[in-house]
Parts: sequence; C-alpha cells; structure tokens
Amino acid sequence: MPESTDTLQSLDPAIRVFFDATNGEDSAAFLAAFAPTAVLNDWGRVFRGLDKIAEWNAAENIGVHSRIAVLGTCPATDGRGGLEVKIKVSGEGYNGGGSFVFTTAGGLISSVLIQG
Repeated sequence: MPESTDTLQSLDPAIRVFFDATNGEDSAAFLAAFAPTAVLNDWGRVFRGLDKIAEWNAAENIGVHSRIAVLGTCPATDGRGGLEVKIKVSGEGYNGGGSFVFTTAGGLISSVLIQG
C-alpha cells in the first residue's frame, strides 16, 4: 500500500518530523522532534530521554537506513489520547508492518510505543 501524502500532511508536526527525518536520514531533526524527557518503547525495550533515544535511533532506525511508509491513522485505544499510526518499514533492520502510538505535548513527542 503506498504512503498517503494526505495522511502524512495531516499529522501533528512533531510526528510528521519523526517520519520525514527518518526517511531523510536526518538524526538531528529526528531528535529535535522529542521532548527532553520523552520515552520510546520498542516492543517492551524502553528508552528514556534524548541520549537513549539517540542510541536507539543509531542502532535501529536511521542507523540501519529505515524507511517508514505511513499507511493510516486512528485514535489510540490506550485511553491516553494518543494517535496510532499504521506503518510499513523497510531498510537494513526490521522490515514489515506495525504501528506507532504517539503522544505529544507542547509541540514535541512525549512518548512513542512501537507495536505490531
């Protein structure tokens, strides 16, 4: 399924930067989308703060040339008011589908939950 430009453009700006920076391999922009105290949970492995998120990014995202296609969105069902983004990943790391659940505050990403 091709990426929907309309879906990508309708995302919260910080979430859009997450995908644009990943696909453009811009680590500085990627990290700038996160709040300093943000948490990224990748299938139960938790990365807290920008330094740990930078390590995850280098090992498992931009560092392995990930490309993420946005397939669609829906409200998250976790009761925290987040947004679930359905995705398809390709690159030199994980390849396949899944979803990211984002929460944002103050124009920055406060949490990302990566799941299937």
